[in-house]
Amino acid sequence: MSEITINIDGKDVQTQEGEFILNAARANDIFIPAICYLTRCSPTLACRICLVEADGKQVYACNAKAKEGMQVTTSTENIELERRAIMEVYDVNHPLQCGVCDQSGECELQNYTLELGVDEQHYDVADVARESIDWGHLHYDPGLCIVCERCVTACKDMIGDNSLKTVARGAGPLADTHKENMPKDAYAMWNKLNKSVIGLTSGEEMLDCTSCGECSAVCPVGALVDTHYMYTSNAWEHKQIPATCGHCSAGCQISYDTKHTSVENADEKIYRVMNEWNYVSLCGAGRYGFNYENAKVQKDEVAFEKAVEAFKNASSVAFTSTITNEEAFILQKLKEKLGFKLVNNEAKSFQTFMSEYSKISGTAVYGSTLKTAHDSNFVISVGSALKSDNPNARYALNNSMTVNKGAGLYFHPVVDPIIDGMGKSIMSINHAPLQEEAVLYLILDLFADKSKLPTDVAEYIASFHSMKTITVTETIKEKVVEMVKEMKVNEETGEEEEVEVEKSKMVPKKVDKEVEVDENRLLSIVNVPKKFDENLEKFLKKKDSFTLIAGPDLYNHVNSKNLARLLGLIEKHSKFNLVMIPTLTNTLGVSMICDLDESSESASVAYNCEGDFVLSALGNGDLDMPALNQQEGTLTSINKRVNPTNAALSYGGYELNDIANALGLDSKLTIDYTVRLGELDGFEAQSFDDLPNHYENDGKEVRGYVLAEISAEVDSDENAKAFDENAKMDGEIIYLANPVRQFSEFTNKSTELDEVAGLCVSEAYLKSHSLENGDMVDVKTALGTLRVTVVVDNKIDGEIAYLPTFDTEIKSEALFDGYRFTQASITKG
Repeated sequence: MSEITINIDGKDVQTQEGEFILNAARANDIFIPAICYLTRCSPTLACRICLVEADGKQVYACNAKAKEGMQVTTSTENIELERRAIMEVYDVNHPLQCGVCDQSGECELQNYTLELGVDEQHYDVADVARESIDWGHLHYDPGLCIVCERCVTACKDMIGDNSLKTVARGAGPLADTHKENMPKDAYAMWNKLNKSVIGLTSGEEMLDCTSCGECSAVCPVGALVDTHYMYTSNAWEHKQIPATCGHCSAGCQISYDTKHTSVENADEKIYRVMNEWNYVSLCGAGRYGFNYENAKVQKDEVAFEKAVEAFKNASSVAFTSTITNEEAFILQKLKEKLGFKLVNNEAKSFQTFMSEYSKISGTAVYGSTLKTAHDSNFVISVGSALKSDNPNARYALNNSMTVNKGAGLYFHPVVDPIIDGMGKSIMSINHAPLQEEAVLYLILDLFADKSKLPTDVAEYIASFHSMKTITVTETIKEKVVEMVKEMKVNEETGEEEEVEVEKSKMVPKKVDKEVEVDENRLLSIVNVPKKFDENLEKFLKKKDSFTLIAGPDLYNHVNSKNLARLLGLIEKHSKFNLVMIPTLTNTLGVSMICDLDESSESASVAYNCEGDFVLSALGNGDLDMPALNQQEGTLTSINKRVNPTNAALSYGGYELNDIANALGLDSKLTIDYTVRLGELDGFEAQSFDDLPNHYENDGKEVRGYVLAEISAEVDSDENAKAFDENAKMDGEIIYLANPVRQFSEFTNKSTELDEVAGLCVSEAYLKSHSLENGDMVDVKTALGTLRVTVVVDNKIDGEIAYLPTFDTEIKSEALFDGYRFTQASITKG
């Protein structure tokens, strides 16, 4: 799209050709009222309050596209009449319970009623009973609902669950006099409003979705409220603490809403998490997994001295990536000073993977972000259970299809009904575990410029192709001549008589024909569905922006280095942009900051993991540490952005920085190290207090800073290795993953995320194995045996079960040798 100039209310503004007028106005700080429209979503025209005049014609700003030289007027006498009438209609029969409504103080109905000066009511209609409904984690009050459909739109376009829809309200018709006496758009809006409420797509009584809560966040009134928040607080009482979500690598911008716990208890408490929903969507863990703080901790001097001694004598220090960049920097400096090994297995795997990738790409970090995927119209995902590894990656995939009219391919062994439910423009390919290399070779085959590939790679890909003669049945049209009787006039006698005449016609005929076709063996190895070629051809029509999302299944694959090189080749020699999903919260930051070691020995000191002396933010170690919602610092996200996070709750114990100071480092605060990150490649020397954390009206992300590109030395030989076509796992296969809304022991600690850990299976698996939900089973692999509960997860399908990592009571990772799939035997106990 090209940049154009339009004029809004006498002001020339620059925007993109084809941009909606409403977005162009917002980006230039020009106010146009709008209730139903959500940035990043399709317009619904439900409220019609965004009426403007464009080149003399009245249009809806949320749906009308900007053209060069367009003259836009946001307010005329007729538009103001329409808007006021629309707001009067919204206020008809709306319950007068603002004093106890959870949305009061941040209610858009309140705001627009005042903004448009609605001080009297000219319309009326008989109301119908609309009882409030408990949908599980959400409470819906249809009496408060204005049917703006933002919840429906967010669920469909942003999230991809498609769990909500409008259903019949059961109200009677509007009086004919209203049609005659009120403005046209106000009447049309009211006529629709009076017929509808929000219902569940499933038709069930309880909401069954991925429980992200985005629908409640976008609700402009108090109709949809998080059940845990109902009647607990008033919006104006909250302190809003800007932060970054600490549960996965998406690094979502959030706000912790806090206030005192009660009249008797002055301690700050998090009441809810909010987000800039026009620009970023949260998952259920981000929205509801907020109270994982290490509470009521005091300084234990004896334990602190033991911690200092443990570091002095440590041969190795192990930690997880659920820490800030500043803490990772401290650990690296302590390693350099004391000489211990620094161990973080998942970050080390990612670090090694990135190093091998860089030898092909010439850059130390993958080239793109989830924003690129969001803006693409063709997306491929490989090596990730998107909905649980990084929900924002799934949202980007969904948004590319719903808003950009895009399409996508989802390669993964586990059948995912959530992905399949996104629509007809996504094709799932459930390949066998260990065949990720075949998938990447197939992508090279289908999309790479083979003339630019290394000769050996191009020839290897060509070896999977062979010409095969097959017999096909075709329908052709054949000329058939037949004699028919007709009545004709005899020229001599002048009388009609019956004669036979010759007639020809074309009739269909089936014939067998031998043709030569290109047989691609990669397609069968990868297990593509029938009509793959035909569907792919349809998917690719009018597609011009491509993104490949690669995930954690690849980083510990037995041939992970080869996979890394193949990703580099795809990024370098095809139209695909590449983004990789870092495994945990700050895996990317840790892998760039720390010189990590491999070690199989028990850690002398461990931070949020197992070891001889444990520092723990969970309150279950030898010395307490603060959780991420009690810390200031920065986190490096999948989008290669260094984002600040602030402490929502107080903490009274020791921090890692206190130990570092006792060992000879010298820094008053942990965030004093933020500026020192600039000593490292890619990071900037910015102080913590100078880092912003917000979005602008045009959607521009103004949060922290973006990592600088780091060049890497490229191999003179770009070749990749062949793969084992016959690699497979026999018998039962299990996967290492988490259910939706769970990521770690911190989300497990959160009281609003109530999940049972165990062997998670589909309904189909339950039936085929004659099991019942709650049964106890023994899961045995080459590395050991676990006794766990069977848990039904309707967010998966097929015959591959998974073991979660969020509950540390279940030592799931002990059964796996790194790769996320393994063979197992499962017996009922």
